[in-house]
Order: sequence, then structure tokens, then C-alpha cells
Amino acid sequence: MTSIAQHYTYRVRWSCEDEAFVGTVAELPSLSWIAQDQFEALQGISELAQSIVSELISTGQEVPCALSEKEFSGKFMVRIPPEAHRLLAIDAAEQNLSLNRLVSSRLVRS
Repeated sequence: MTSIAQHYTYRVRWSCEDEAFVGTVAELPSLSWIAQDQFEALQGISELAQSIVSELISTGQEVPCALSEKEFSGKFMVRIPPEAHRLLAIDAAEQNLSLNRLVSSRLVRS
């Protein structure tokens, strides 16, 4: 049986502070695994996530949904200072774009 933890979003990065690789999982942000090798960091965080998911299930707690399996609407609200809103609106008008299209393209490029 495939565990939901296998569908989670994992990342391994180098940490100058730890002088080692750090594995993390987006769906369980409080977890990390430090190792001297990238593969070991990925394997460690994967096994830790599986262990935590098993524990959550056995205690009847909610298990985080894998981001890869979530449905997204494509809409979200962002609050920005009024002056930033004005500057974006001016940029959009000068480029003959909707404000939505301008902001969307900037977010995607970031």
C-alpha cells in the first residue's frame, strides 16, 4: 500500500550553518533531517515523514494532504500597501495589460 508520505513535497538543500545537507518536507514543516550526503538527507526525511504519518493515523489525528494531490483554484487574495497598488496599476496601464495579468506574470517569473 502506498503511503501518502510518498506523495509529499521533499527538498534537500545545503546548509552552510550546519555544514551538511538538510532534508525538509513542505507538508510537515516542523520536520527536518540533517546528513552529510544528499541521498541520506532525502532518505532520512522521507522515513521520518512516513513515521509521523503512521503515528498520526494510529492516534486518529489529521494527516496533511499532499500538495501534489490538492486542487487549486488559481485565485488568492494579496494585501499590499495602497502606494504599491497604485504603482502596479500604473505599470499595467503603461504596458496595456490588466493588473491581474501584470502581477501574475511577475509572480511566475519570481
